Amino acid sequence: MRVRFEENEAVEKRGDWSEDGTPQDRRSFRRLRALGPTGVWPTLFTLGNLIAGFAAIYCATRPIDSIGFWGMSSLALACLLILLGLILDSVDGSVARLTGGVTEIGGQLDALADMITFGVAPSFIMLNAFSLTIGSEGAASIMQPGSSGLLGRLCWAIAALYICCAALRLARFNVETAAGRLGDHMTFRGMPSPGAAGTVASLVLLHQHLAKIDVPPALVVGFMNLIVYGIPFITLLVALAMISGIPYRHATNRYLRVNRSFGYTAWIAVVVVMFIWWFQETLAFVFLLYALSGPVIYLVSRIKAYPGTAPQV
Repeated sequence: MRVRFEENEAVEKRGDWSEDGTPQDRRSFRRLRALGPTGVWPTLFTLGNLIAGFAAIYCATRPIDSIGFWGMSSLALACLLILLGLILDSVDGSVARLTGGVTEIGGQLDALADMITFGVAPSFIMLNAFSLTIGSEGAASIMQPGSSGLLGRLCWAIAALYICCAALRLARFNVETAAGRLGDHMTFRGMPSPGAAGTVASLVLLHQHLAKIDVPPALVVGFMNLIVYGIPFITLLVALAMISGIPYRHATNRYLRVNRSFGYTAWIAVVVVMFIWWFQETLAFVFLLYALSGPVIYLVSRIKAYPGTAPQV
């Protein structure tokens, strides 16, 4: 009470009082807490993205033999929910610009939702998918950071690193884009978190799809093992790509929102047909291709910029 009295006395000596007798510093505090308007439709899409991430984490905790929609496993359903969040995240910015609902609070809310859907959920799904496949060690040895097994400690560390990199990536993006205000940019600095999450989720989804084969041939079994033991390594690579300075193209703005030639439209139609017939395989291929596109384009640009010299990364 004495501190508050001395503070008011100091304000009184300065004459910083408003007309209603309230110190202006307290009135300024109320002004700082006032929030601007929020677009309803873009906020609903962002909250839908958040709910999709929460539902993905919940489905990943269910037993693997739990049957979801269309006979899918619970882990496959969790991956599809991440993809649903990715679609909602790609739409909310366009809806905000169309409805004039681009606000600072919308940008901050979008980053919080992305942290759950594209940060926490993919790392949790990766841990669960790896744990349920290695067999004898069981899920507990992987999910606990204090596991005695070296493999369990390594996978848990990779999952924790992925979450940290996703948080740093989203924080940097908000700072670089003026508190999360989105524009019609064509490139990202570092791999965007939706692309990283989609890469991890698409691989787990492909593994769950191949696991449904009753009597898989030896080639399919070998490919499944390659996916399982490669997922932690790929998760580590996309985590580092998120915090790197490698430029990645904005897939929606660059490939879908600009006028293209007739041949380009025909190639898009071919990709759509491949999605219809080989959904899981095409999805994993597209996301892996996008993950590799950043380093490849960066190296090509460095070689063109400095002909006859080795690129410096």
